[in-house]
Amino acid sequence: MKLLPNVPRSIKTIMSIEKATFGAGCFWGVEAAFAAIPGVTATAVGYEGGALERPTYKAVCTDSTGHAEVVELDFDAAKVTYEHLIDAFFTLHDPTTLNRQGPDWGTQYRSAIFFHSRDQEAQAKAKVEELTAAGRFAPKHIVTKVEPAQTFWRAEEYHQKYLEKRGQSSCHI
Repeated sequence: MKLLPNVPRSIKTIMSIEKATFGAGCFWGVEAAFAAIPGVTATAVGYEGGALERPTYKAVCTDSTGHAEVVELDFDAAKVTYEHLIDAFFTLHDPTTLNRQGPDWGTQYRSAIFFHSRDQEAQAKAKVEELTAAGRFAPKHIVTKVEPAQTFWRAEEYHQKYLEKRGQSSCHI
């Protein structure tokens, strides 16, 4: 729970803000889609899951840093559930293509859920099992990795809200 600073006590609002991090290919369209979900309070694009400190877009595009392009978001758990965000994640991309989304290929475009708590880990793994059991993507198999959140490296400023800055609402995701 988070008490909002600089708000008069009579109207202070208590929110339950949590983080979630998803890799679903090119981060531009993924960010725009998550930002449109009611209850998502902030988004940022960046890199996670690699070995290089302070990676740049140029370095990540070499497919040698081990980082995935990700969207890190803050969400108000009182307004949107983590399960709802996972459901959105699985509709935003093809979780059956290894290291590829549309025309983009390389490990930086892998399908990944970086969990921030044991509860998030359990929910993500349960969702993969549920979708697999239901045959949602059959005959293909889900290749999404469920991994602990590591250091989130914020991408260069020109990548933040990229589509919004250009008057676009989506790209090829």
